Amino acid sequence: MIVQRDVALRGDKLCLSYHGSTVVEDGCIALRPGRVTALVGPNGSGKSTLLRALARLHRADRGSVSLDDTTSAAALSPREFARRVTLLAQSRPTPAGVKVRDVVGYGRHPHRGRWRGGDPDGPAAIIRAMDVTGVASMAERAVDELSGGELQRVWLASCLAQDTGVLLLDEPTNHLDLRYQVELLDLVRDLAEEHRVAVGVVLHDLNQAAGVADHVVLLCNGRVLADGTPEEVLTEERLSLAYGIRIEVTHDPRTGTVHTRPVGRHSARVHVSI
Repeated sequence: MIVQRDVALRGDKLCLSYHGSTVVEDGCIALRPGRVTALVGPNGSGKSTLLRALARLHRADRGSVSLDDTTSAAALSPREFARRVTLLAQSRPTPAGVKVRDVVGYGRHPHRGRWRGGDPDGPAAIIRAMDVTGVASMAERAVDELSGGELQRVWLASCLAQDTGVLLLDEPTNHLDLRYQVELLDLVRDLAEEHRVAVGVVLHDLNQAAGVADHVVLLCNGRVLADGTPEEVLTEERLSLAYGIRIEVTHDPRTGTVHTRPVGRHSARVHVSI
């Protein structure tokens, strides 16, 4: 894991665009060791683009990305950067006929020398990653035989096998049923609390963000509307403004966790049991 410093990965005043059209303006975000930062906001607000810029997959027009508050990400080779930061993207290709164990092993590429050698920690890292993501029993299955949810967990295992100090996740609960959504978010908390990983995660579900994150960044129209704790950011006023719909916010009396509820035209409909 990375050396414990105040900030593991920082994006500062990032201006990001597609084909000359700006999608993120002055985006600032700091991911800290042992903490989960959730990026939330409506479609098109720039969440995934900002995350991809942190992963060096989207070139910034302006601004900078740095590690440990000292090292420019641009100064690192792709291999050096991949030893410190990994990204679970929304979609990845499904290699036909490749076993789960081998796909998880892809995550060890930055640690290997030429001809796939020089990685004595690799086998143990692969086994550990499969165990914690619940895919060890599938190790010999071909990944093109798996369901979407199973495949998502395999790719997450590949990211964990990479054994970096920063983990970026772009809508990781997509394609997962409720059980595996909960288990994945529990795993995210474990990585932060037990292994001091700095996690940045894009989530659409505001209640999931409130439950898993230490810090929330709310984006709207390409700008950071608010950042802080879930209680500070996920307010009725800010969420209703960002999403263009009334969103009620309450707090669980037992845990104090924020709970959000969008209010539509039929939200007050009464359900009658017969």
